Amino acid sequence: TFWNSASFNTETSYLHFPTFHGELSADVSFFFKTTASSGVFLENLGIQDFIRIELQSPSEVVFSFDVGNGPSEVIVQSRNSLNDNQWHYVKAERNVKEASLQIDQLPQRSHSAPPDGHIRLQLNSQLFVGGTASRQKGFLGCIRSLRLNGMALDLEERAKITPGVEPGCPGHCSSYGNLCHNGGKCREKYSGFSCDCTFSAYAGPFCKKGKHISAYFWTGTSVTYNFQEYYTLAKNYSSHASSFYADMTLSREAITFAFRTTRTPSLLLYVSSFYKEYLSVILTRNGDLQIRYKLDSHEDPDIFSISFKSMADGQLQHVKINREEETLLVEVNQNERMKFILSSGTEFNAIKSLTLGKILENSDVDEETMKANSQGFVGCLSSVQFNHIAPLKAALHHSSSAPVIVKGRFTESNCGTLTGADSTSSETTHSFADHSGPIDEGKPLANAIRSDSAIIGGVIAVVIFILLCITAIAIRIYKKKGAYSKNEAKGSENEDSAESALKSELSMQNTANENQKEYFF
Repeated sequence: TFWNSASFNTETSYLHFPTFHGELSADVSFFFKTTASSGVFLENLGIQDFIRIELQSPSEVVFSFDVGNGPSEVIVQSRNSLNDNQWHYVKAERNVKEASLQIDQLPQRSHSAPPDGHIRLQLNSQLFVGGTASRQKGFLGCIRSLRLNGMALDLEERAKITPGVEPGCPGHCSSYGNLCHNGGKCREKYSGFSCDCTFSAYAGPFCKKGKHISAYFWTGTSVTYNFQEYYTLAKNYSSHASSFYADMTLSREAITFAFRTTRTPSLLLYVSSFYKEYLSVILTRNGDLQIRYKLDSHEDPDIFSISFKSMADGQLQHVKINREEETLLVEVNQNERMKFILSSGTEFNAIKSLTLGKILENSDVDEETMKANSQGFVGCLSSVQFNHIAPLKAALHHSSSAPVIVKGRFTESNCGTLTGADSTSSETTHSFADHSGPIDEGKPLANAIRSDSAIIGGVIAVVIFILLCITAIAIRIYKKKGAYSKNEAKGSENEDSAESALKSELSMQNTANENQKEYFF
């Protein structure tokens, strides 16, 4: 019932329902949207009693009623206009002790009932919604999700048979479009709206739920997401180039991705421009992460290196890059955070495309980026997002409708979600080992099995050797104890005196000690 709504197109139009029974307790709640300065939301009359909720001015809502003690009013005033064509929430309550009114998140206003007055609200006419049977003018706009004492009224069904009233309300996205996050697009529906997360890296009703989309890149794989088609400058030589691409000039970027590889050098991400400006993110030969911004075609690129450890170790690495004008913030694996300052410029003009893997088009880039591009990228890329664009998601799930071009071998994988021990099997299966030539998935797996078998065999051999040693020592000690017992028995039979017995015992102990010394020696 949340989206059950009706549009009131004239001041004389209204919906009518059976009498509202709220003698001792009444609560009414609904949403409204309007551009009118005033109008009655609902009204129900009795012989003398009544209840009414109305927009009395663009910033004022009044809840009025009479239970036989004379009219009472509860008023809420807003600093902002309520006739802004956005949805606003109204909740009015009345019981034997007090009446209250709340609008949106504004403070609730209340009015206490007289101590010895009438308490019963007695109504007998029909309930009018969006209009009135009295002198006040009706309401122009939309009312949605109307509930009386917890019961929802079906506005849409009644609107279908009522002149001047239409079921449903248009323009939900104007009020709720900001609930679609991370590049999700608000789509109008007959009852409500939905968030289209097609081109967002996120999923869920509001494009807020993170979804790890990962893919394995092989030698020569290239995924290119085109931001816009090329418009030749020959159309207007007198115009500055940026006039053609004003909507694609960036002063800030938010980039996130994760990767796993053992190949160096590698090209992780490349963003090109129609004017020889670019951004490249590479792994250098020694495994350092390097970010190269060239925002001035006449200057060398700004180079920023993150070299606290080699990032080509086959483990999953998480990277966040955020630029706002000349300030660049880089975060690696959620703990290493660095700040850099660009000197080559602050605007990334006329961006053309984003490439993952190997750049296949002719590009005027620096030597290190060119070296990294010679191999492209072999390994796993996961959760790639450039501002609100998700190129991996577009390539894997929406290749027919998205402006994306895929060249080479490219397969969806769970390689971006495996960590720790699980990553070993992923690396083995996909062959993260450094090698050249075609990739054979069977050989690395066989090598891994042989290596594991050798280790297990060695451990078993050591354990057996230790057990044999312990057994030999135990047998030796047992034999010595038996010899000792025999000698002691003989000594007691030939016992001539206490002195001879003592000498025999001492002699036997010395013999045992010498034997033990020999054994341990």
